[in-house]
Amino acid sequence: MRRVFALAVLVALAAPGAASAHATLRQTIPSFEQRLQRAPAQALLRFDQRVTALPGSIRVYSAAGKLVSGPARSAPDTRRVVASLPRLPRGAYTIRWSAISSDGHVVSGVYTFGIRVAAPPPTEAYGAGGPTRAEHLVRWAYFLALALVVGGLGFRLLVMRGPLPPGAERRFWWVTGIGVVAALEVGIAAFILRAEDALQLPFGRLLYGDLSPIASGTRFGAAFIAMTLGFALVAALLFLAWLTERRALLWAAFLLGLGFASGLSLSGHSAADAGAGRLSVLADWVHLSAACLWVGGLVQLAFVVWPAAPELRRECFLRFSRVATVLIGLVLCAGVYLSILRLPHVADLWREHYGHVLLVKLGLVGLALTWGAVHHFVARPALERGDTGILSRLPRSLVGESAVAVAVLLVAAVLVDSKPPPRPAPEPAKAASLDR
Repeated sequence: MRRVFALAVLVALAAPGAASAHATLRQTIPSFEQRLQRAPAQALLRFDQRVTALPGSIRVYSAAGKLVSGPARSAPDTRRVVASLPRLPRGAYTIRWSAISSDGHVVSGVYTFGIRVAAPPPTEAYGAGGPTRAEHLVRWAYFLALALVVGGLGFRLLVMRGPLPPGAERRFWWVTGIGVVAALEVGIAAFILRAEDALQLPFGRLLYGDLSPIASGTRFGAAFIAMTLGFALVAALLFLAWLTERRALLWAAFLLGLGFASGLSLSGHSAADAGAGRLSVLADWVHLSAACLWVGGLVQLAFVVWPAAPELRRECFLRFSRVATVLIGLVLCAGVYLSILRLPHVADLWREHYGHVLLVKLGLVGLALTWGAVHHFVARPALERGDTGILSRLPRSLVGESAVAVAVLLVAAVLVDSKPPPRPAPEPAKAASLDR
């Protein structure tokens, strides 16, 4: 059966995809995120085939949203579209463009440039909105997917180390398999939502949008590409581990999953905001990784070990209790450091939106820690004394702690998409008096 399934996967991967024939943007003047010292006289787009220009095919906006470009027109070379520009003052500008390609599809895109200032990323172009509820939910689903695959692998390798009963083995592969597939699919959904927000296009036209400025010109886009390729490799290693039953492949998948999870830290607040640096990125990655291992371990304990491996319940609970103590310590230490870094004043907790979300997260984390403390200081000593009667009372408690941990991930998703308050500008140094 496994060989048949593997053959089906290989055939699916070998099947060629249909190629599209719509026009592709090849050159722009100004170029993507270019910083100019002098204002350009016109905006120019060059495509790889003939296009039809409309009066609004090129629209250049100032940072305040003022349209500053003239009507677009086709150049003598019908592969080019141009629009005249007045003498632009210093500032950041957004170019939104669209054209009709020879196959009848409307191709569109957006990019930015700056005149004597740095250009903002395309995701912060004029017209792009902030994160939506759909983006919050998708990011939460991504965090949960990471917990299922990375946390599930960590639990299997560090806690549930020996051979498993067939039922538990099957559940383990289902949970981690769902996690790695979700990491790929939800990552794609997150990228599409962010691109849709930046381009401000309906989904039908987004299919023919030029996403290259977002994919290659933003931290988010670079992280999306790296993490998509990385978790595709993790999926391949998991598949091979399932086929061959080799533990070394599970270790490779686990370590790669932990490594590529750093893409979220390298593209988030810890890498981009004021005060960011290597230490903040490392702390963010430790915080995320420890949380995923903790949540994923709870899910494995509640939905794999307890229903399908009753003879392993005591041993796995005691081992996970020891591991969870270290993980929670890492989550707390990294979280406190990041909170101090991102909130310049304690009063920002109740004055700023970021602080409000952080307070909700802290409340849920406190509830989860209390739940875990009961397990650690009540259930664990009872099991170590040989009181197996408590095992019958633990399933609902583990499911409850898992639910609270998943809720923490949801609030964390909202928190990641929230903007921390700006750090106060340093006071100018007082000029030293020349008189002595």
